Amino acid sequence: MGPSALSTAVTCPSSCPPARPVPAFPPLRVGRGGYRLRRALRRRRRAAAAAMAVLAAALAVGGTEAQASRGGGPPEAKPPPAVERTVSAPVRIADAATVRLLRPGDRVDVVAAERTGPPRVVAAGARVVEMPASEGDMADGGALVVLSVPRDTARVLVGTGAVTRLAVTLC
Repeated sequence: MGPSALSTAVTCPSSCPPARPVPAFPPLRVGRGGYRLRRALRRRRRAAAAAMAVLAAALAVGGTEAQASRGGGPPEAKPPPAVERTVSAPVRIADAATVRLLRPGDRVDVVAAERTGPPRVVAAGARVVEMPASEGDMADGGALVVLSVPRDTARVLVGTGAVTRLAVTLC
């Protein structure tokens, strides 16, 4: 094979793109980025710790003892919120069929239906505790429901139930 045969074998047909030189680029260094990240995180932690130390010192200096020594008086202590105790109140509801729809755990509003004025809500959001078994078919006696309500609301329920007819709505 002569030099002319070799030059024809190296040339590409017209469908190949022309050869291009490879551009110069810096060498890749693998494994150095993790160290930089750890170092940056350490710096942030130190800065956060320093800020917290300055804040703690400022609070210690300007705390309640410093205000009391300046004549500001001690801070007022707020009493804890009162825990509202609930009691079980048996209530006779006028419509027995409505009571059969209720289940323990349901929330109901108790409404007093007075003849002289508009209906009014006596107890809002009362929790149904149980429905005692009825003593038979009472024609117009309604049905009994035990509700869990605050003590003051129980007094109002009992008083209102003695003079008016009560109804419930599901919440």
